[in-house]
Amino acid sequence: MAKQQVPMVTLPSGEAIPALGQGTWGMAEDPRRRNDEIAALQAGVDAGLTVIDTAEVYADGGAEELVREALGDRREEIFLISKISSEHATGNGTGVACERSLERLGTDRIDLYLLHQRGSAPLPETVEAFTNLMTQGLIRHWGVSNFDVPEVVELTGIPGGTSFETDQIPYNLTRRGIEWDLLPRCRAAGLPVMAYSPLERGRMLDHPALAAVAERHGGTPGQVGLAWLLAQPGVCTVTKASSPSRVLENRAAVELTLTDDDLAELDRAFPPPSGPRPLELL
Repeated sequence: MAKQQVPMVTLPSGEAIPALGQGTWGMAEDPRRRNDEIAALQAGVDAGLTVIDTAEVYADGGAEELVREALGDRREEIFLISKISSEHATGNGTGVACERSLERLGTDRIDLYLLHQRGSAPLPETVEAFTNLMTQGLIRHWGVSNFDVPEVVELTGIPGGTSFETDQIPYNLTRRGIEWDLLPRCRAAGLPVMAYSPLERGRMLDHPALAAVAERHGGTPGQVGLAWLLAQPGVCTVTKASSPSRVLENRAAVELTLTDDDLAELDRAFPPPSGPRPLELL
């Protein structure tokens, strides 16, 4: 039987991307793992996980270089995301940082360029610089990461600031605070949320509720956690896997359809917020 296709989410620009992609945080830090990490990324692309997320700070640029090595001649298959640190996101510094990322990635454009955090970035300058990079064809879209409601409000009050394509934030069953205000606001604007650390870096996988749901479906706790995210409207996610076998396990979450009873059980084990909470960063 053919595998179920990876679901898609649509960016405000109208471009559709796979809702399940690959992260690279923690990669390129141990030379002994390099071959496995490259093989994992390649296996993911083979399986349809063609969104690859990285950042200039991951392994001091080493993760971007690893992505270049993994992609080889497959660049046209990939929706490539990288992130700029706030200290580089000035009027002049943004272009310099982008060029360096492009060189490390071995490509002529980044599909989605994110401001990694609000930090000290002069947002009007950053937005103008992102717009210029799009005009030059060096990036195709831009967005933000780790922005809570106040930062989103600040951004959208800046000329050109409503043109961002996503907010990449930590979101999983153990971090549901965004469901009170940030997630509804993004949904109303047609803005997908991109969840990182969807399995809380593995810390949530021993929860008995995840194990119970997984057993009913013949799956794993990790697949249940990913399937829960994929069931949330307007949400996509990136997750790191350091081996091809783990990538294929993650990919199989697409085949796992949670029932209403499953979702109710997970809500009891991981209650949604009952009031506003600040964004919980990792």
